[in-house]
Formats: sequence, C-alpha cells, structure tokens
Amino acid sequence: MKVFVQIPCLNEEETLPAVLKSIPREIPGVDEVEILVIDDGSTDRTVEVAKELGVTHFVRHARNMGLARSFADGVDYALLHGADVVVNTDGDNQYPQERIADLVQPIIEGRAEVVVADRQTQKVEHFSQFKKIMQRFGSWVVNKAAGTDLPDAASGFRAYSKESLIRLNVVTRFSYTMETIIQAGYKRLAITSIPIETNPKTRESRLFKNIWQHMALSGSAIVRAYLMYRPYIVFATLGVILAVLALIPFVRYLTLLALEVQGDHIQSLLIGAILATGSLLSFALGVIADLTRINRSLSEDSLDLLKRQRYGR
Repeated sequence: MKVFVQIPCLNEEETLPAVLKSIPREIPGVDEVEILVIDDGSTDRTVEVAKELGVTHFVRHARNMGLARSFADGVDYALLHGADVVVNTDGDNQYPQERIADLVQPIIEGRAEVVVADRQTQKVEHFSQFKKIMQRFGSWVVNKAAGTDLPDAASGFRAYSKESLIRLNVVTRFSYTMETIIQAGYKRLAITSIPIETNPKTRESRLFKNIWQHMALSGSAIVRAYLMYRPYIVFATLGVILAVLALIPFVRYLTLLALEVQGDHIQSLLIGAILATGSLLSFALGVIADLTRINRSLSEDSLDLLKRQRYGR
C-alpha cells in the first residue's frame, strides 16, 4: 500500500521544513510513504526548500489557482503515481502531521473511505468565540446536507482512499472541503473522523481576507453542492412555502367577499396569483433540476470508468 501526503503551498518556505520533518516515513500497514508538494504560484523559495529537504514529487502552478484546484491537481498526480491513500495537510504547519498514521488507519482497516481530522475548534485558542460558533454552525449545515455526523466538516487535514477519490469530483474554485463531504454523503461513502490538537498559529489565512468572506464563499459552495445533488428538496420546499403564502390573500379575498365588504379587493387576487405562479414554477424547476441531477449521475458514472482506466483498477 502506498500513501501520498500532499502539501498545498503558497510561499511557505519558513514553515515547510517543520511540516516535512513531522511527516512519518513509516506507517504500520503501509509499504511506501511519498510526499508531494503542490506549489500554487509561490514567489519565494518554497520549491527550493522542499528539494533541499528531499522532496521529489511536485505539482507546479505558474500562478495562484486556489486551494480546490491545487487539491484536484495533487490528487491526479498522486493517483497516477500509484497512490492507494491520499492525505491532505497544509504548508503552514497548522496540523499535527505526526497523526497521519492515525488518520489513515480507518482506511487501512477498511472501516472508512474518507477520514476527517476534528480540530476540536472549541479548544483552538486563536479562534474567536464568533468563529467557533460559525465553525460549529457550518459543520451542522454540511452534516444536514450530506447526512453525515462530522464535528469539523471544514477541516483540511484528511485522508481519502483511492476509491473515494475516483468517485468524488471537485467543481468549486474556493475550497474542496465542504463540497467533497456533501458528495461523499450523497454517494454513501463511509466517512469518519478522529480528534486532533492543532499546532500554534503561524500566520493569517491566505484563503480568505476575513471571516465574512469565508462565510460567504463557504455558504455559496454548500448551496451549490446541495443544489447539484438534492435540488428537489430545495425547490419543493420553496414551492410549498409560496403555496402557503398564496393561500393567505386568497382566503382574505373570500372572507371579504363573504362578509360583503365594499370594494373589488383585486389586489388580494393579484398577490395570490403571483405567489401561486411562483409556487408552480418552483415545482416545475424542481422537476427539471432533478432530471438534470439524474443526467449528472449518469455522466459521473461514465467519468468514474474513465478515471479507473486512467489510474488503474
């Protein structure tokens, strides 16, 4: 069994040595451990430092492509080079790489296909109380969308089996973390988590400028993924809400008509008709979106076959 540990990097020459030093070279049940550095447009000596420390596997981007693209390109490289398990960590040394053996163990034992490290965000000292609450809320939303029970769905320290990576497809540009969990839940992949303690903070995040941008981008990624795989729930819920709201002006109109109150009360009929039309359109869009979902599922089945040919069975 071969494990690839991939490290997305953007100007990480200062912290990369500590990351590489803490990665275990021997893991029980694993024959080979390879390290892959993904240079996402670094302008410092990240690549040179990695080479000096013995890294031989690289994926290089001429310009910054973002975390999701870096993850996808790293996975493609790792699978092409025979990876059975891919571990994703970070170049800023926020994660305890010495726990990689524990992270991959559920996959080696056949108990899981995706393992996500739980950072225990309530214990992270440099997280504000607001960020801790938002992290918990975000994980709750993802778990509801995916049908999972992960305490830290946003954690980037995770391990994937080869089979799970063949079945998962990253389409967002921001971050793969939320999207792959929702996909994995929809495709009924076995997911579990292990608790970890993060390392002290080394720098500010380069993935987003502030917590509000992070919330907006993460929220849009969750909504997009949910619409892709469970559109009927979204449009059916919207249709029911609009139908209920449409009843209010219609009931008002009939009540005023029965009481013989003066006036045509045409505005009630107009508002009711608009809401009822919106409800019908929502149900119609739900049917169309669900048909699109079915077509996407069939396309993904074909893509799975192509991936198996590309990466080997």
